[in-house]
Amino acid sequence: MHSIAWWPSVVVLSVATVTDLRSRRIPNWLVLPFLVAGIVVSAVNQGWHGVGQSVMGLGLGAILFGVLCWMGGMGMGDVKLLAAIGAWIGPGQLMIALVLTGIVGGLMALCWAIGGGFVGELLSGTGELLFSIRKRGLRPHPELVLENPLARKMPYAPAIAIGTIISFFSR
Repeated sequence: MHSIAWWPSVVVLSVATVTDLRSRRIPNWLVLPFLVAGIVVSAVNQGWHGVGQSVMGLGLGAILFGVLCWMGGMGMGDVKLLAAIGAWIGPGQLMIALVLTGIVGGLMALCWAIGGGFVGELLSGTGELLFSIRKRGLRPHPELVLENPLARKMPYAPAIAIGTIISFFSR
């Protein structure tokens, strides 16, 4: 299954990365057909077991990034992209892709902060998010959300793309 998912994933992740970098959006016309195709290809190749794996991968991606979106730190395009990737690669490989995506995203954010001269602001915001969660609970931080026009926003499709592509070589 994973060899079948390679080329469609590379194409969709490349287009999603370019659109996210240009417009900070990941279009539905790209992600939703890719999601449906992942389920269909799984069904054709592996029957009901494949459908189950696709749905579990889709659900895992949607839930994990959905929580980040609900807390204000991730856009819905990223959630839908990860859910679609999950539909193609299933929950096992998606977990690997998520770990790699987190590492790549952290490195990208650090390089972006170093290049932009706001490392202190990045570390302060990260500390605020981590250490105020006990007081705040799972409610979004009032200042560190995407809706805040003053917040720095980094497109995350490149991190998802790199983490997912590397995950293909880990199996």
